[in-house]
Amino acid sequence: MCTTQEDIGYDFEDGSKDKTKTPKPNPNIDGRWAWMIVLSSFLVHILIMGSQMALGILNMEWLEEFSQSRGLTAWVSSLSMGITLIVGPFIGLFINTCGCRKTAIIGGILNALGWVLSAYASNVHYLFITFGVTAGVGSGMVYLPAVVMVGQYFQKRRALAQGLSTTGTGFGTFLMTVLLKYLCKEFGWRNAMFIQGAVSLNLCVCGALMRPLSSKKDANEKGVAINNSEDYHAKALFHSAKSIKSNGVLHEEQEKKEGPANDEVLDNVQAMECKGKTRRGKNLYALCILKRVSRLTVTIKKGFGTWYSSYFGTASLFTNRVFVAFVFWALFAYSSFVIPFIHLPEIVKQYNLSTQNDVFPLTSIIAIVHIFGKVILGIISDLPCISTWNVFLTANFSLVTCILILPLMHTYISLAMVCALIGFSSGYFSLMPVVTEDLVGIEHLANAYGIIICANGISALLGPPFAGWIYDITQKYDFSFYICGLLYMVGIIFLLIQPCIQKKQSKDKPTENTNV
Repeated sequence: MCTTQEDIGYDFEDGSKDKTKTPKPNPNIDGRWAWMIVLSSFLVHILIMGSQMALGILNMEWLEEFSQSRGLTAWVSSLSMGITLIVGPFIGLFINTCGCRKTAIIGGILNALGWVLSAYASNVHYLFITFGVTAGVGSGMVYLPAVVMVGQYFQKRRALAQGLSTTGTGFGTFLMTVLLKYLCKEFGWRNAMFIQGAVSLNLCVCGALMRPLSSKKDANEKGVAINNSEDYHAKALFHSAKSIKSNGVLHEEQEKKEGPANDEVLDNVQAMECKGKTRRGKNLYALCILKRVSRLTVTIKKGFGTWYSSYFGTASLFTNRVFVAFVFWALFAYSSFVIPFIHLPEIVKQYNLSTQNDVFPLTSIIAIVHIFGKVILGIISDLPCISTWNVFLTANFSLVTCILILPLMHTYISLAMVCALIGFSSGYFSLMPVVTEDLVGIEHLANAYGIIICANGISALLGPPFAGWIYDITQKYDFSFYICGLLYMVGIIFLLIQPCIQKKQSKDKPTENTNV
């Protein structure tokens, strides 16, 4: 995807006298279809992120079924969550070459396949491949396009749009927790995964809704191409009709002159003509295939060039020091949000709070409040007098405080209050695409956000197994939350030093210009 000004939502009209071109906003941006993109992204978050946050239900089933350690079993959930995010940079390559729609549809099929194959698991290592890798890669191929498309379709209310679309995570966590618990109870975990695989095919429908932004230039080019093809086919039909007519006249004259004695000769001529037509048809078919292959090669080469230059070229994103600091924060942040979802069912069981938790699960409290947190933080960030960066930073401080005090709570009410604060504070995830776009611009959003979610994926991949291993050693989850909270504080320190880096970077640019 070679990003031009048309690609990011602006058309240009040529003046008859002036050489200057004035930008004209794309009517699709902030339009009606933009809200269909929000709906598509909302459903993607329900089916992908919601189901992943509800994996604590399946984690308990796997512990009973395979009788493995908590650290090893937690790798199944961590692989699925981590790979969904880690493959972000590589999914950026797919988006650059195939577009968001095709990437999302292929990902939906792959995700459903991973769920179905996992229903036949004989051990935990089998689940690593089918559920962790296959379903994880499929989820990543749908998740990144869902986020990027919302960023492309909105300019005025980006934070609100991202907030509304990502509330699907909260709705999905609540719905999928109830659904998986019911399916496991009624049909067993294997049939539950099979049914969930069928449900995941709806991701293909969500991908089909991701209509790419089209400019007037693209529409004109398509119209010219269609007209040219119609003219070509009309001329071909005219010539073929003319040749058939002349052949018919020729045959009538030959029949009158030579009589029925030359029927065998005419049959031979007609057979030769048929063979010639079939050869021409085969040649045209081969040329069409060659043309399509050459176009595909050019598209892939162009997309790979854009992807490679974004990561390793002179215009690399890693030359932006503020963005690099943001990546370091992402490396520590996501595990602190994921660990409660994976291990809260076990913590509740240890504290003998299962009866109260069955009435209203703590993970559902996080999920419900998470919905309101994303919407409210998105509305606050869109206010002209409020800085999105300050809202983002405040929410991070609130979340890390909740992670550190959660092990001190031993009653259901106190745990519910802390979980509610975790749900609200984690609403800052809706601001991540907005902050990323502010740092690198809309042209590099797909690649930049791919790097950010890749860092989040590494955090999600290592966090839950790390917490499980600490439990296997200490027989307590307390140290898991303390250590993850401290690592999260390290990430927040990188956020705090970002303004200093930004000031230094702005000072370095004038000195470079003067030297030139």
